Amino acid sequence: MIESMKGFKRTHKCGKLGLENVDETVILTGWVHRRRDLGGVIFIDLRDRSGICQIVFDKNVSENAFEKGDRLRSEYVIGVKGKVKKRPEENVNPKIPTGKIEVFVEEIRIFSKAETPPFLVENKINVDESIRLKYRYIDLRRPLMQRNIIIRSKATQAFRNFLNSRDFLEIETPMLTKSTPEGARDYLVPSRVNPGKFYALPQSPQLFKQILMISGFEKYYQITRCFRDEDLRSNRQPEFTQVDIEMSFVDVDDVLQLNEEMIKHVFEEIKGIRVDIPFPRITYQDAVEQYGTDKPDTRFGMKLIDITQIVKNSEFKVFRNTVEKGGIVKGINVKSPGFSRREIDGLIDLVKKYGGKGLAWIMVEQNDVKSPISKFLSQQEIAQILQRMDAQPEDLLLFVADDREMANMVLGNLRLELGRRLNLIDSRKFNFLWITDFPLLEYDEEEKRYVAVHHPFTSPKDEDIQMLDTYPEQVRAKAYDLVLNGVELGGGSIRIHSTELQEKMFSLLGFSKEEAWNRFGFLLKAFKYGTPPHGGIAYGLDRIVMFLAETENIRDVIAFPKTQNAVDLMTEAPSEVVPKQLEELHIEITL
Repeated sequence: MIESMKGFKRTHKCGKLGLENVDETVILTGWVHRRRDLGGVIFIDLRDRSGICQIVFDKNVSENAFEKGDRLRSEYVIGVKGKVKKRPEENVNPKIPTGKIEVFVEEIRIFSKAETPPFLVENKINVDESIRLKYRYIDLRRPLMQRNIIIRSKATQAFRNFLNSRDFLEIETPMLTKSTPEGARDYLVPSRVNPGKFYALPQSPQLFKQILMISGFEKYYQITRCFRDEDLRSNRQPEFTQVDIEMSFVDVDDVLQLNEEMIKHVFEEIKGIRVDIPFPRITYQDAVEQYGTDKPDTRFGMKLIDITQIVKNSEFKVFRNTVEKGGIVKGINVKSPGFSRREIDGLIDLVKKYGGKGLAWIMVEQNDVKSPISKFLSQQEIAQILQRMDAQPEDLLLFVADDREMANMVLGNLRLELGRRLNLIDSRKFNFLWITDFPLLEYDEEEKRYVAVHHPFTSPKDEDIQMLDTYPEQVRAKAYDLVLNGVELGGGSIRIHSTELQEKMFSLLGFSKEEAWNRFGFLLKAFKYGTPPHGGIAYGLDRIVMFLAETENIRDVIAFPKTQNAVDLMTEAPSEVVPKQLEELHIEITL
């Protein structure tokens, strides 16, 4: 028989009892975590969100409670009333906060029985993630998962508290909006009352937050869901949560300073660590040239070094021919002795997986160098390379010759892999870094037109506007990304606030004036009624919580995530719908 809660209200949480509660009569509720039967005494670990408490069914205390306790199994939901007792010293459990006490049960109510779960409700389980996602309600009972979701809740509140204290307004924007090209594919929602027309779920609140600035609210934020129908890579979800911020009458420095203070507040409050501000800044160009990526991990060195000018006329044809074709030669200094030839060959194979053509190397010895390419290099060239790369005996120098983009990308990936293999990365460090001065545009060879590096509403730097007509690919943007330990946490920009400049931007992106007004007319029209200079930023809350919770799996910090195929294994969404629903929406399915 399933019993009710009436007259049985919880007095304490399981994980909050201690010696100060000894001899008190308490009522606890929760799940049966573990059961141990010692004959005349049954021990139950009772679990709720706060933790675990040991409860004891003893015939000498209550024979009726003992008989009901004997029927309990894993994950039954129960309530117990009993007296708190101090455990004998030999039975103290130092592994849990309540390990010095136990509750002797006088009365028990069984609220819900449970089938045997498909896996144990414990932190360390060896079970496929698909099973965890299918039975997410059980997976979320595990203390580690509950900890992650609690951290997420606290982080969300920390963001809100900071922004509220700085006079920001939390304002909601529509979930059903107009489809506009913002980089990824939209999720479309058919309109029943407007046959043949569709809403789009927002990829971001970008246009609405700009209109809020035009509306005079000056400081806006929103912690909101966003949607992108794209092929999912590791740690991406089709729906995600964004901390979205916009401000009026600001420039780059204003936005960066406020966000440094906010990130400092959140990480210090949740992690209890010290975060020093201001954060270092590096331009996009320098980041790519020095680290091979626009989101560098600066917890270790091994920067990329350009030796193109040293080897451009060398007898080593791979280097010379690459330079003659407009490419570059760059290298990294691996200051770690003892690399075997087999290990170096393994690095060559790795470079090819990254898309590189090959990998040259020089092993520095006490009075000489060892390398398959040394016979093609003059003594002067070798000396200049060693000096340029600050080489010392036992260093291993690795080189890639390719076009600039490929050489930087390959060496950047190789640098990260070596950093992991050689244990050069201090996992305790939190290295925040601003990347600034991104290119405004990049040329898409496939579409034969320019595309926005960030989005079409990003403002060019004032001093570069004159190059929009002549050298658009050289124009830098008032854009910035915040990177932590090689992961982009968020990005933003100062926005265009002039109709003329925004129309110019659309023109460069290949939109006709008519097409631009058709897609973005409401924004362009709003610009005509007085628009303040404004800018902002958006963070991926899920990624931030990953750092706070110290996990590398984004699904571990989302209550109900989807797989890399965008499927919810618990609800089995997406699913087919009944024909009547399709008829009402005037939709016919053809496969």
